[in-house]
Amino acid sequence: MSVQRFNNAAGELERVVLSGPKDASVEIYVFGATVTSWKSMGKERLFISKQAKLDGSKAVRGGIPLVFPQFGPGDLPQHGFARTRKWTLIEAAEHGEGVYARFELLDNEETRASKWPYKFSIQYTVDLTATKLSTIMKYENVDDQPFEFTSLMHTYFRVPSIADTVVTGLKDSVYTDKVRGTDGAKEERDNVRVDANEDRVYKDVPGNVSVGYGNERILIRRFNFKDVVLWNPWARNAAEMSDFGNDEYNEMICVESGTVASKIALCPGQVISCGQLLSVESNAKH
Repeated sequence: MSVQRFNNAAGELERVVLSGPKDASVEIYVFGATVTSWKSMGKERLFISKQAKLDGSKAVRGGIPLVFPQFGPGDLPQHGFARTRKWTLIEAAEHGEGVYARFELLDNEETRASKWPYKFSIQYTVDLTATKLSTIMKYENVDDQPFEFTSLMHTYFRVPSIADTVVTGLKDSVYTDKVRGTDGAKEERDNVRVDANEDRVYKDVPGNVSVGYGNERILIRRFNFKDVVLWNPWARNAAEMSDFGNDEYNEMICVESGTVASKIALCPGQVISCGQLLSVESNAKH
């Protein structure tokens, strides 16, 4: 097991690669603290577009971009500023079963001058074992007044074929359908398949969710995140995105852990940790 640090041409830290047991690995760019690769059991588990920008010019199209303090459009740029800020690596080391890295994001003059002007601290821990990836954010209010925010881990899963991919664990959850402009419908399917543009926010999902394909699935356990977002742009929207290949919608699905239908509120000095644990499992358990 190891921790490798890679610098850019200017000599600044650009990315960190954690190598764990059984050839598992995870790559994290300090820009956005974006996980751009997770390999487990000999396979790449995350999707990143071949046209994604990795030079810091825009948010990375793929991996696990971090959404904070705003989900979607609003007073701030789309999905807030965390995914387009340079984070600081504060710690990285091996532990009993794997290896981890911890990053930090603090408010600065630019964020305090925005329409979300509060003082905050976030520590983001990425922890890798042979078959699991944990991504946890610890949010702290270091201001002298309360604030509210939404946050999400915009996880892009790589799949062999979207036609053969099944999402489970969403049955009976109420959702907002952004494509069709509806709200309040209840998911009736045990196995959710995607065959068109989908953009849904499932609210207060009670249990674990999984993404299944072939003889494997990725189980998603959420911690203090209430909601699950399901997204695939499909053909027309894919063709309109400059950083997404026209046919790449066939190779991915976003199943995103977050709290976005309501807000997380923190009083001064208050802390909350939220995140997800992704586990590669046999579909026989499904």
